[in-house]
Amino acid sequence: MVDAGAYAFVFLAGLVTALATGLGAIPFFLVDDIGDRWNVALWGLASGIMIGASVFGLVSEGLAYGGPLELAAGAAAGVLLVVVAHEVIEDVEVHPRKYEEADYRKLLLILGVLTVHSFPEGVAVGVSFAGLGFDTPGGILVFGTAVPLLAVFMTVAISIHNVPEGVAVSIPLRSMDVSPPRMVWWAVFSSLPQPIGAVIAFYFVTLAERFLPFGFGFAAGAMVYLVLTEFIPEALELGQGLAGDGKRELVAGVLVGIGAMVPLLAVTSV
Repeated sequence: MVDAGAYAFVFLAGLVTALATGLGAIPFFLVDDIGDRWNVALWGLASGIMIGASVFGLVSEGLAYGGPLELAAGAAAGVLLVVVAHEVIEDVEVHPRKYEEADYRKLLLILGVLTVHSFPEGVAVGVSFAGLGFDTPGGILVFGTAVPLLAVFMTVAISIHNVPEGVAVSIPLRSMDVSPPRMVWWAVFSSLPQPIGAVIAFYFVTLAERFLPFGFGFAAGAMVYLVLTEFIPEALELGQGLAGDGKRELVAGVLVGIGAMVPLLAVTSV
């Protein structure tokens, strides 16, 4: 039985990823604009880490607990979640300009849309903590708790991804003369559902070991599909005004991100 402390730990990890979104607003304390080159590189770095963590970490872990069919079923369900989420929010996409103009009821609607949008990312964080508190190979101690290395990489990956998202949220708010401190708050607000998703996913993968391969496949499918349909297209759109359409920065970021996963592959294969 997993104690309440473990759930609190996973919630805090998800909260870290949400707070990282606020970092996207920090540069606006100093400058009026953020270069597209840096944003493209960050999207690439986050994409590479997520692909590497999914293939070398989530898939590898899933195969250690079950067969390819269970993993594939989970991956298909993860892709389906992202597809459905995109369909749900396609006609109700919330523009950051509406944050400052919204009343209480509209804010609840906005939070609902953001929940659908960011829930898969929280799921990936929660699933990666499946071995929390156990003496797993490569686990590291954080505040006296054994944390799987995969969880550390996934938390870092989602956090990196959230920084350019925070920039995207902050740019239109900047044009409305919203103060930088409030921009930080709205950026964090846009990712608040992630710790909730992390806790829910963690609960399900700790119910029984038989759910683990499905859970790992679910997170891997959702992450890879998100990278292919959201992260990379977003980076390419941002890079249209750069030399080579920003593809050089994107590829460099992806390669660095995947390269960061090599130690994880070595650890999880022990």
